[in-house]
Amino acid sequence: MIEATSCGGVVIFRGKILLLYKNIKNKYEGWVLPKGTVEPDEEYKDTALREVLEESGARASIIKYIGKSDYTFNVPDDTVTKSVHWYLMMADSYYSKPQREEFFVDSGYYKYHEAYHLLKFSNEKQILEKAYAEYIDLKRSNLWGNKKYF
Repeated sequence: MIEATSCGGVVIFRGKILLLYKNIKNKYEGWVLPKGTVEPDEEYKDTALREVLEESGARASIIKYIGKSDYTFNVPDDTVTKSVHWYLMMADSYYSKPQREEFFVDSGYYKYHEAYHLLKFSNEKQILEKAYAEYIDLKRSNLWGNKKYF
């Protein structure tokens, strides 16, 4: 068994959520949240920010840690157990540009209900629910976008 750790972000700008569309030679396709592998000696929050920037071109700030999702998948001759640490992030604009080298062919910001239904994986839907609830709470408290909050 192989153990892997990744970090990613639920990136929000003006109430909309950043999603990426991945398509690997028609074997794997679907909308996902940006995330990627932790590099040696890298802190989780730094991984999350780096991966969001690399995969989507979006510049974002971390608002808070949201939680962890765990899942397994098979690769030839082995099983991978993966943990993903998620952060709620605020983007500085609607800009995004999918990273072609990682097979991302589209990206964009979507309203919560659209994003929820577009997402391919149930664990990412659960993280989106939790992150969006945090976002709504912060907005109600007038803390979202307040630089003093960071």
